Amino acid sequence: MSDLTRRTVLGASAGLLSVGLTQARAAEVGTIPEDPHAIGTVTGSKVELPPLHAASEAEGPLPNPDPFTKRLGVAVVGLGHLSLGEILPGFGQSKSVKVVALVSGHREKARAVAAEYNVPERALYDYASFDSIKNNPEIDFVYIVLPNAMHLEFVTRAAQAGKHVLCEKPMATTSADAERMIAACRDAKVKLMIAYRMQYEATQRAAIAMVRKKEIGELRLIQAVNGQNDTPGQWRQVKAIAGGGSLPDVGIYCYNAFRYLTGEEPVEVTGRMTQPAGDPRFSQVEDVANFTLQFPSGVMGVGTSGYSIHEARALKAMGTTGWIGLDNAFAYNNIAMTVSRKVGQVNGIDHRQYPPKSQFATEMDHFADAIRRDVVPHTPGEEGLQDIRIMEAIYRAAEGGSPVKMPLVQGLDTTRGPAPATEG
Repeated sequence: MSDLTRRTVLGASAGLLSVGLTQARAAEVGTIPEDPHAIGTVTGSKVELPPLHAASEAEGPLPNPDPFTKRLGVAVVGLGHLSLGEILPGFGQSKSVKVVALVSGHREKARAVAAEYNVPERALYDYASFDSIKNNPEIDFVYIVLPNAMHLEFVTRAAQAGKHVLCEKPMATTSADAERMIAACRDAKVKLMIAYRMQYEATQRAAIAMVRKKEIGELRLIQAVNGQNDTPGQWRQVKAIAGGGSLPDVGIYCYNAFRYLTGEEPVEVTGRMTQPAGDPRFSQVEDVANFTLQFPSGVMGVGTSGYSIHEARALKAMGTTGWIGLDNAFAYNNIAMTVSRKVGQVNGIDHRQYPPKSQFATEMDHFADAIRRDVVPHTPGEEGLQDIRIMEAIYRAAEGGSPVKMPLVQGLDTTRGPAPATEG
């Protein structure tokens, strides 16, 4: 039996010797007993298999997605790099959602993408016909993946069409627009969630839990950097469309992390910007942004974002008895955690890597769960609004050269809904 392939053996173990084996070959192999590890049990639509590995080995649960007919339908609005590179492929790892409609200003592109994801022609919309999504009962929520200045219009139109809304960050270009978006969804009695993918990612969730449980002692300082080197000519370099440069696009990850690690809101911010002369990318918006957030507990957050540096994404939370560092901290994948604490008479370094999963599948599944249970999502509109207010304060501090005070907010996680469920 040494020349049997793994597939042949597994097929035989399931009683399928007739597939891939001649009758003579089957006789040579004989009867192979069914492997209980491949059979398991079925409860409703959920399949359970006994573990393959000993308790010493890492082994997560089976995905067990919802039956396809019971998943919530999503209309993806905007077919740029993020949608095509991350969001649409993420549906393949989703448990609770499926793509049922596409919205694009380019019909030919929409048709090509629709063919890849089995979206029917009748479920393709352009921006002018967007309001007719109200007549499509298969759409449960829309995912707005448009330039920042367009968020207000399409969140409002989606809400008026009676659809729940998941909107990319930054939520808006101004706090006034963010407030209008919240009001539009509230008035239409639909849910609004801002797509803060990091707040649903397993490594970040673990870091939050460790900080809140004081596993590195009392938190004192958080440092973060998020930078990339962009090509010229993007809409992100047009202030009227983007609202700013690196700060609202990638810097927001840094100060949002300060907020979700501490659970607090800042009482003071500072800011400084660079805008290199002669570089067409920065004729309207900033390149590097440096900012600090001071929190009521005394924790200081120090952040940097940039549009002209080789990709750098790091987050480090430092406490009185240890620190937690995340490498590739704000990337779509390959986030790694390092923990340093005293172990006996020496300082120990602990490296951790959590199982990879599409961050976009995870956040969409959370929103689906919030809709089904009729609860506030973990990152509702109020979470996005607070970040826009902080962004505006950082810009004021940079312009005026002095710290800007923020209103004192009592309590923790005041802009967030219930924490997302964890697996395992």
